[in-house]
Amino acid sequence: MKTTIFILLVFFCSSFSQLVAQSQEENIVLKQTKGVLDGTLLMPNSTKKVPVVLIVAGSGPTDRNGNSSLSVTAKSYQLLAEGLANNGIASLRYDKRGVGKSASSMMKESDLTFETYIQDVQQWIDTLKKSNRFSKITVLGHSEGSLLGMVAVQKLPVDGYISLAGPARGIDEIIIEQMAQQPLPDSAKNEVKKNFERLKRGETFSKIMQNMSVYMIFRPSIQPYMISWLKYVPTEEIKKVKAKTLIIQGTTDIQVSENEGKLLAKAQPKAKLILINGMNHVLKDAPIDRAENIKTYTNPDLPIAKGMVEAVVEFVDSL
Repeated sequence: MKTTIFILLVFFCSSFSQLVAQSQEENIVLKQTKGVLDGTLLMPNSTKKVPVVLIVAGSGPTDRNGNSSLSVTAKSYQLLAEGLANNGIASLRYDKRGVGKSASSMMKESDLTFETYIQDVQQWIDTLKKSNRFSKITVLGHSEGSLLGMVAVQKLPVDGYISLAGPARGIDEIIIEQMAQQPLPDSAKNEVKKNFERLKRGETFSKIMQNMSVYMIFRPSIQPYMISWLKYVPTEEIKKVKAKTLIIQGTTDIQVSENEGKLLAKAQPKAKLILINGMNHVLKDAPIDRAENIKTYTNPDLPIAKGMVEAVVEFVDSL
């Protein structure tokens, strides 16, 4: 028995060493007017030029691994990056402005605009373009990052663009729909609609209903960001993307419904749509039941949903 255990242990260590040798991590730092943007380049072990995927994070304080202080520790982006590396594809993922090792680049919330994050994506694209190590560049935007990447690649052309769990409609429509499903008084739901109408006209306001849900959406410091975000509607922006496009959507995503992916595909008929059965918003296999679905958000040991990495690899290889 002891001999068997020893043999298995040697085999495991040998296999692990070979897996690690297949990829190399590099830290990439972009200097800003204030602070830095900090990212991780994961390179497959190759002497030739390789394709690279820039992973653009979703909304909120999300780090390079896909984790967030808002109770998300699924490390989805890290797992995706590792899956790509095992298939000969490099990836660059980064801490969003003000998060993790990019904390020094934090701006006042009232100074942030949607364009700030678009420009961050463009800086990373430009960095990849200036390198001589990559054969093709693909931008993959997750959730809110889908729209950020969608707009960024219009000005800095790349070879491929992937929308992953990206909304199709304007943020006002989505939030109004989400709030309608919450146990809120009708006065609060009507206030949400009225406030969005004001923001779409470019108006800011200080008087806000004293309802926590409503206040957090429309607090004065976030209003400039919301005004800038409302200018972009994904179904319109995806029409302007000239790169070969892939749309990936999970069927058990309780944050961005399957229909959003279908609407994006309808808006851009040249794009390919892949629906991954049983995949949720953090790219894990999960049931549609909300409580069980959300449990996966804090489980970094769960692998990426079956078919997710394969879909990206097939697309990148086709460029």
